[in-house]
Amino acid sequence: MSGEVSGLTGPSVAGGELAAARLRGEREALLRYVAKLLAPDLRHAEDVVQETLLRAWLRADQLDWQDRPIRPWLFRIAHNLAVDTWRKDRAIPVGSAADVRPDTADWDDLADRVVDRRWLQQAMRRLPYAHHEVLVHVHIYGRGSEEVADVLGIPRGTVKSRTHHAIRSLRRELGVLENEETAA
Repeated sequence: MSGEVSGLTGPSVAGGELAAARLRGEREALLRYVAKLLAPDLRHAEDVVQETLLRAWLRADQLDWQDRPIRPWLFRIAHNLAVDTWRKDRAIPVGSAADVRPDTADWDDLADRVVDRRWLQQAMRRLPYAHHEVLVHVHIYGRGSEEVADVLGIPRGTVKSRTHHAIRSLRRELGVLENEETAA
């Protein structure tokens, strides 16, 4: 296990045997701890443990293996890596609502959402500019009709009318309206 990994060196040969034995002895306890943090994703847990042990190995010459227990240091590094993994996995894609968390959302497959978003973008591009503009303010910026009227300098009734007609046009573009009318 001693030697060079990606330009970083591990412990000396003499310290390498001690470090390897200590790290192998901590692996199972570390994996149980991380698996609880990242449940049910065992694959990520194993990656975190591997990264933790690699970091310990690369710093083996700097760590005090004799007088201090290594377990608290390992668990702190593993905890930080697990939190980073969890944060990365729960990141909200750009354009999604900030108050919707992935673990509580009722989302379909990501590929379906990408296709749906693409269809919606294309349909919105075909709308008249005035309708497109009102939909962006109302449904993307989350503004009320009165605020949109002030921003665009048009009457509130016009905002409501454009919103209604824009959504109706979008439904027609996407084939939603035809499906609803034939089902009725």
